[in-house]
Amino acid sequence: MKVLLLENIHPLARDLFLKEGFHVDTLKGALTEDELIQKLPGYDVLGIRSKTYLTAKFFEAAKSVTTVGCFCVGTNQVDLKAARENGVVVFNAPFSNTRSVAEMVISEIVMLSRKIGTRNNEMHQGIWNKSSAQCYEVRGKTLGIIGYGNIGTQVSMLSEAMGMRVCYYDVVSKLPLGNAKPLSTLEELLSASDFVTIHVPALETTKNMIGETELKQMKPGSYLINNARGDVVDLPALELAIKSKHLAGCAIDVYPEEPENNIPNFNSPMKGLENVILTPHIGGATEEAQVNIGREVASTLIRFMKTGSTLHAVNFPQVEIPFTRDTTRLSNVHKNVKGVLKDINRILSEYGANIQAQSLHTDSEIGYLVVDLNQPITDDLINSIQAIKTSVRTRRVI
Repeated sequence: MKVLLLENIHPLARDLFLKEGFHVDTLKGALTEDELIQKLPGYDVLGIRSKTYLTAKFFEAAKSVTTVGCFCVGTNQVDLKAARENGVVVFNAPFSNTRSVAEMVISEIVMLSRKIGTRNNEMHQGIWNKSSAQCYEVRGKTLGIIGYGNIGTQVSMLSEAMGMRVCYYDVVSKLPLGNAKPLSTLEELLSASDFVTIHVPALETTKNMIGETELKQMKPGSYLINNARGDVVDLPALELAIKSKHLAGCAIDVYPEEPENNIPNFNSPMKGLENVILTPHIGGATEEAQVNIGREVASTLIRFMKTGSTLHAVNFPQVEIPFTRDTTRLSNVHKNVKGVLKDINRILSEYGANIQAQSLHTDSEIGYLVVDLNQPITDDLINSIQAIKTSVRTRRVI
C-alpha cells in the first residue's frame, strides 16, 4: 500500500506508516489540483494539511485513493460530499492542537490588555514609552467565547484559572465547564464581554458572522481575537472599529486569503494599526501539536486501511468492528438503496464464501459494509461485487 504525504507533515506520521509496512513518499509543499491528479495514480492514501484543496474533479480522477487524512483540525479544503460519492473516507485531527491554540488565546488576551505588541514595536524603534495608561489586568474581566467546542472549552478553563469571568455562545447546547455561563444570543455575549474569542468552523452560516453590526454591539474598549477561520470576521469593518477606538485592540491569526508559501509582502487592512497583533496562522503550530496530529491522523489512516474502521471519519458512517480469528475481510461502499445486501450476499454465496461476520452501517446516502469470510478473497470476487450497479468502491482489507 502506497502513501503520499504533502505539506511537510511531521516525520512521525511517515515513521508510523513505514513501521506498518506501507510505502511512503513525502513532499514539503502543496500541489495544484492538476499536479496532484497526475501524481496520484497508484497511491492508496493521501495526507494533506490546509493548503491542498481537493475538489470534485480530484475525486473523480484519483480512483486509486481510498482515504484522505487532513493533518489539521479543519476539513473545509476538502469537498467531503464528492469524497463520499466516490467512496473516499476522510479523517482529520480535531483534538491534537487544541491546547496550542488555547494557550495562544490566553497569551493574546494578556498582550492586548497590556499593549505589549505596541510597546514591543516602539522599543525596536528605540522609543522608551513606560506608561500604564489603558493597560489592565485580566483578572475580573469577562471573556466571551463564540463556539464552545474542543478549543473553546480549553480556553474557558485556562482563562477561569486566571480569575476571568467566562461566558459562551454556541448554536448547539453545551454543558458548561467550571463557572462558565452559557448565553442565549450572540448579541448578549458581545455586549457583556471585555474580550471576545472566536472558535467556530468555516460554514456559510459563520461567514462574516462578526461584521459591522456585531462589532458595534461589542463593549466600547473591548478586544476581539480570531484564531478560527479567516472569513468569520469582516476585516474592513474591524479596521474601522479599531481606527474609531470603539475596540481597544484585536489579535488575528487567520485571513480570508492566505498565501500558500512564505512571502515577504503580505497585505491586510489590519497592518500598522495600534494594538493589533497579526500572526501567520500559527495557532496550532507548535512542535507538540504537530507530533500529536501526525500520530492521531496516521493512526486512524492505518487502522482504516488494515481493519476497515471508519471511527472518527468526518464523512462516513462510523464503523469499528473486532476481528474474527482466521478470517479475511472485505469492505464495500454503496448507494443506500433497497436490495444491496441481498445482491452482495448472493454473489458471496455463488463463490461458496462462508460469512463469519457482517456489519452494515448506513446514512441517508451511502452504506458501508464490512464482511469477514473464512476463505481467501479473490480478485474475481472483488470485481463481481464492484460490478453491482449500486457499488461505489469495493476492496480487500485483510
